[in-house]
Amino acid sequence: MRTDKTRKILWQICLPAVLLSLLITAEAYAAGTEDIKSCFAAYRRQFETIHYVEDIERNGYRILEDQVFTSVLESFGEQELTLLPALETTWHRLALFLADETGKIVYKCNQLETNNRILGSLSQPVDSIAAVSFYDVDKDGLTDIILITRCVNETGAYAGIPYKIGDVLFQGEQTFYRDWHISDQINRFSMNKSAAMIISCVRDGRSAEFLYTATTLEELVRNGFFVLEDQCYTRDFEKLGRLTAVPGIYRISVYDFFMVYLVNPQGEIVWSFQPMKDCDSLYALKGVTGRDVDGDGLKDLVVLASYTLENPKGEQIIENRCGIYYQRTGGFEEDTEFETYYQYREEDTMEDLVWKIRGYWGWQKEE
Repeated sequence: MRTDKTRKILWQICLPAVLLSLLITAEAYAAGTEDIKSCFAAYRRQFETIHYVEDIERNGYRILEDQVFTSVLESFGEQELTLLPALETTWHRLALFLADETGKIVYKCNQLETNNRILGSLSQPVDSIAAVSFYDVDKDGLTDIILITRCVNETGAYAGIPYKIGDVLFQGEQTFYRDWHISDQINRFSMNKSAAMIISCVRDGRSAEFLYTATTLEELVRNGFFVLEDQCYTRDFEKLGRLTAVPGIYRISVYDFFMVYLVNPQGEIVWSFQPMKDCDSLYALKGVTGRDVDGDGLKDLVVLASYTLENPKGEQIIENRCGIYYQRTGGFEEDTEFETYYQYREEDTMEDLVWKIRGYWGWQKEE
């Protein structure tokens, strides 16, 4: 997945300039051209004047003490360097600083994927760092840096819900550079859950992309999708015809990506579902059923499963979730009402849930 080093370094130089140009243009409408230029200039000035460790906090940054590590980075010599991640406290933008034994900053970087979550905005939703790892990702004999951050949006549909952003900084000659194509793929297809997953993606070329782009069941299986055959079944989905529900998993590192597909008799994918959403991995599939649960005469799809995910403290927990998809004229619509009404329990069965969903929509059991 790695391309020519020179081209990557040029991207590192040119792409931030383009993004910053967009940033200034967009925020100028709200804050006034001079104001945003002034804010950005102050932000850049603070960053550029940091030359020693003691300069970091006096220039508006907070060092994330629990993520400070030391490592020997080959192109910088044999001495151990200290990696100091720091969060700018006004705009919530992350920066990385490498310091030698005297406290001198020998490398610094703020052009990170996590700082581009809200395009056109100087302020970003960076909350904390989930993981930092040192590994030779591209097998060139130089140790690279794997970075995973947690972000929390203040507004929008996912406000208040933490999510991860992964990034890889490849070591060059006394510098580091990013390949934004790689960072985009890591995050677009949710391969940012751990350093091990990012290594599998970047070093080994394992990607979940095909789960979203495949057009046939044969293509899924050819790329490593494992069908859970005991949970497959065929139903007449009225407007969409006779379809087979095909649940299955794709493993990257220790994580099982879980998807459900509706496949026609020709083997073509008609619809796909991602019931695990932001969870890390499938833990146990309790059932998949195609039944009318909202009383409109059309069969819907219900998926009951338990998943592993990380809580705000970074601890792995198991959570029960039920994906409900209502059949509509043009396909399926994901439920957003019942899930806010009902708290799923470990003892829930598929049959119990079907009647609870039906009861929510006004059905009586004798009907």
